Amino acid sequence: MRVVRLLRLRAALTLLREVPRPASRGVPGSRRTQKGSGTRWEEEKREDRVKWRQLEHKGPYFAPPYEPLPDGVCFFYDGKPMRLSVKAEEVATFYGRMLDHEYTTKEVFRKNFFNDWRKEMTVEEREVIKSLDKCDFTEIHRYFVDKAAARKVLTREEKQKLKEEAENLQQEFGYCILDGHREKIGNFKTEPPGLFRGRGDHPKMGMLKRRVMPEDVVINCSRDSKIPKPPAGHQWKEVRSDNTVMWLAAWTESIQNSIKYVMLNPCSKLKGEKAWQKFETARRLRGFVDEIRSQYQADWKSQEMKTRQRAVALYFIDKLAGCCSLRVEHVQLHPEADGCQHVVEFDFLGKDSIRYYNRVPVEKPVYKNLQLFMKNKDPQDDIFDRLTTTSLNKHLHELMDGLTAKVFRTYNASVTLQEQLRALTRAEDSIAAKILSYNRANRAVAILCNHQRATSSTFEKSMQNLQTKIQVKKEQVAEARAELRKARAEHKAQGDGKSRSVLEKKRRLLEKLQEQLAWLSVQATDKEENKQVALSTSKLNYLDPRISIAWCKRFRVPVEKIYSKTQRERFAWALAMAGEDFEF
Repeated sequence: MRVVRLLRLRAALTLLREVPRPASRGVPGSRRTQKGSGTRWEEEKREDRVKWRQLEHKGPYFAPPYEPLPDGVCFFYDGKPMRLSVKAEEVATFYGRMLDHEYTTKEVFRKNFFNDWRKEMTVEEREVIKSLDKCDFTEIHRYFVDKAAARKVLTREEKQKLKEEAENLQQEFGYCILDGHREKIGNFKTEPPGLFRGRGDHPKMGMLKRRVMPEDVVINCSRDSKIPKPPAGHQWKEVRSDNTVMWLAAWTESIQNSIKYVMLNPCSKLKGEKAWQKFETARRLRGFVDEIRSQYQADWKSQEMKTRQRAVALYFIDKLAGCCSLRVEHVQLHPEADGCQHVVEFDFLGKDSIRYYNRVPVEKPVYKNLQLFMKNKDPQDDIFDRLTTTSLNKHLHELMDGLTAKVFRTYNASVTLQEQLRALTRAEDSIAAKILSYNRANRAVAILCNHQRATSSTFEKSMQNLQTKIQVKKEQVAEARAELRKARAEHKAQGDGKSRSVLEKKRRLLEKLQEQLAWLSVQATDKEENKQVALSTSKLNYLDPRISIAWCKRFRVPVEKIYSKTQRERFAWALAMAGEDFEF
């Protein structure tokens, strides 16, 4: 309760330093500083925008150089072996590794790969290699399959050596010194070169992801720190000292020209503060949301078209987390569909070219306004043509400081989880049944946020294996029940201590097997229900972890059943704050 009261009384940026150090959790938030006796959570508030005062690190770890194929592994063109130049051979191995993957059957992937591969060839190679259909990567593929198989049968000593090498790399590159603390870095390795896969039917699938070089990388560290040394013979693109950002290194990747960052691990103090502030902003929306909804509903009838469009866009942001970039071709209006009136059908390619398809019944004024916005427009025209992202964001900030579309998404997701947990959980249920209820509540959020996934290609096989385990367990239960009946009869006949001991042993065995059967049955139900829903995205990004932790404490569910060790480290701040009475 003390922490909850502090949350209500303290200003946002000072709260974390007031959280008492957990006595025995072993979470990162409980480590002491290198200087003095205070905890990391008890340091002075920084001025606005300043994230750190000291930052020192080794820079990113670059992918090792390419090792050419052994002499006995050949690439064939038109049935004849052909020795490739090092650059061309490296790109050929990217394709050869994926030969048994469905990507290599897709025309877009094959076309993009071949175009980029030819750019890496010598003039002589381009004169010969003119058709991907005549290329034979079979030996290359077999070579990497054999290497993978060899890794699986390494001796314990060999595996230990690899583990030690990975740990040494982690110790050298995987930590930084931030304001006197040794903090873990989240992703200290640059991504190795390869072929871009993308999600869904991405138009750039198969294109070459080029090797990241030091000359591509901007280093961010404090001026008084030891600047990381680039690999021999190279130099950094730039070294800067910007303490208003949280990244340590950055570069632009070659496929989509997006910026990639080396960031702190989610369990770091700065990341914890940022996550906590994100959820506190969403909690703050509780005090504004009713007024915001009343206002945008009133604006549906505004005389000004810009205001009407903004009001409908806000409705979509609130209910669907977006979006004001819709074109006429993305939307179809149905007066009645699926037993509902005023249905809007969305169909477009969203992030990473993943198809978004949804049919949503909407308020009648929203439906009528969409008809008005789409009237006399071509398919390529914007529905919200009087609205810009800048003007909408400005309006959101005017409604509430810090309000964004993502805040709405976080608010609605967290509220939904809390309501679903309250409705679905029964105190008398077993741990397994409670976890099933939790996952069902989480699934309601994932559906709300449209976190879909394709059914795994291994789903049917894994379900068959699970059903086999259930059948075996049922047989064991039946056998144990028969053994218990026999033991009960013997004890009734003999009535001695030995027969009583046997009876109790048989009873405990049956109870254990019944619990195991119940758990397997819950797993099967859970697996079937979640086969096309991605739970982790909302769970880790849009759900206030304090809701889950409070639920665990309230219903005596071990928190490790909900969050893995890594996730518990990530949400150390929430573990330190949330009591069983926490309300979002």
